[in-house]
Order: sequence, then structure tokens, then C-alpha cells
Amino acid sequence: MKIPTYLLLLITLSQIILNPIPSVADSAYPSPYGIETTTSCQSTGADDLIPVRREVYGSGRIFDITHRLSPDMPSWGLEDGLGQFLWLPNSMKNGSLANNSEMKLPTHFGTHIDAPGHVYDHYFDAGFDVDTLDLQVLNGPALLVDVPRDKNLTADVMQSLHIPKGIKRVLFRTLNTDRRLMFKKAFDTSYVGFMKDGAQWLVDNTDIKLVGIDYLSVAAFDDLIPSHHVFLKSREIILVEGLKLDDIEAGIYTVHCLHLRMLGAEGSPIRCILIKKHWR
Repeated sequence: MKIPTYLLLLITLSQIILNPIPSVADSAYPSPYGIETTTSCQSTGADDLIPVRREVYGSGRIFDITHRLSPDMPSWGLEDGLGQFLWLPNSMKNGSLANNSEMKLPTHFGTHIDAPGHVYDHYFDAGFDVDTLDLQVLNGPALLVDVPRDKNLTADVMQSLHIPKGIKRVLFRTLNTDRRLMFKKAFDTSYVGFMKDGAQWLVDNTDIKLVGIDYLSVAAFDDLIPSHHVFLKSREIILVEGLKLDDIEAGIYTVHCLHLRMLGAEGSPIRCILIKKHWR
């Protein structure tokens, strides 16, 4: 006996109502995004699948200096971290053919990049977005330096670092790394960053085109917009913020930074790695 199509649909719907599918929130991401865990995400019989999460590769030759995105990361102006940014609307556990996530997060979150349109509205209107940034600046030899831990990055501090002419990319490790600010939920306005005079000194006295720093803003909170204005006015300097620079020796490396090509975006998450200069 052939059952009519409409009756099959009614039977299917009744089964769904009587035996509802578990919510996505209950079944998705069983190891909360895999953060700070080496436990199994899934078990198949006697074999446990244990993901390996690394930040150093090739016996210390390659360093991932990108912070892993998580709900507990600090976000600008928030006390409780970013919160949930990743959802699994289509889950194999709930009958989908494949797992398909969706995400929503600020463009200036975690390790990220600034485009000129971030603080200049006429640049924003003209289309100077992240898609216009120069990959030659974002990739190449870079100097990782330690700066004095007791002050913001002023002109005096910049002068004391004796950065040679010809250096185009500098990553500044500050007290932010020592305080592990990027690992704390609450946004901290006491982070170390550039004061306007420090930014101006760097622009006037060095050849630096890429400035990297270890918290959510390259500019100190008390000089937030003025310092950004100095750096981004020429559209020749690229700012990389929120870098993970702990446990890496100061010195010369090759840096590789790649951001998302988002049309119209004044900022973007970015993946950055350091490679030891003389590695073959």
C-alpha cells in the first residue's frame, strides 16, 4: 500500500513535535570552541580524537602571534568580554548534512588591523578600507623590541630605543604582555600605548611602515584619536593591534600578516606569524 505524500509529511512533523531535536546550544561545540583544553572533542569507540593546538612550530622556528578568538577575550569598552560570537545553526547532530557555523564579531577585536578609514571619515568615504592595504608592508623583515615597562610610548621612549633607519616593521612588546591584558575579560583603560608625541617622533625619525603592539589599540587611552591620526594620516603606515608577543625573544624575524579582504571595512581580524630570520 502506497502512503500519500501529504500523510508522510504529517507523520514526519508529528515525530519532530513529539521528539524534538536537541537545541544547537546544547549539542554544538562540546569543548567550548576548544579553548584551553586538550580533551577529546569526539569519541569514536575506543579511540579519542584529541586536537593539538600550537603556537610554536618547527622546533621554535615559527611563532603564531595571533590570539585565539574566544568569548572571554577583551572587547573595546566591555567588562565581560566579547561573549558568544560563534553559532552552529546547521549541525550534523541535529540532522544537517554538514556542520556550518556562523559568526558575528567586531572588526577591531582580538589580533586585528586598522585601515585609514578607521579614524578619518573622508578616507572612509573615499574607500580606503582594509582591501586597499599593502601586502608588501604586511609581510617582510620585522624587529621585535621590548620597551620600558613603566610608561606609555612617548617621544623620549621612542628615541631611547635607537631604532635604525631602514627598519620598516616594528612590533612593540610592552607591559601589556607582562600583565596578560589580552587574556583578561574586562577591557582595561590602563594599557600601554603610543602618546601623540611618540607617534609623531616615530613618523618623523624612522622609516617604519608597520607598527604592531600587544593590546587592542596602538594608541594610549588618554591619547586615543590624536595618536591614530598621526599614524594614519599619510595612509602609508599600517597598524596591527592585539599581538601575542609573550615568550618570544626580541630580535629580527620575518613577519607574515594576512587580513580578510572585506570591501568597505575599516578594520579586520588578521593572522600573523613570525619566522626566525635565518631559518631555511
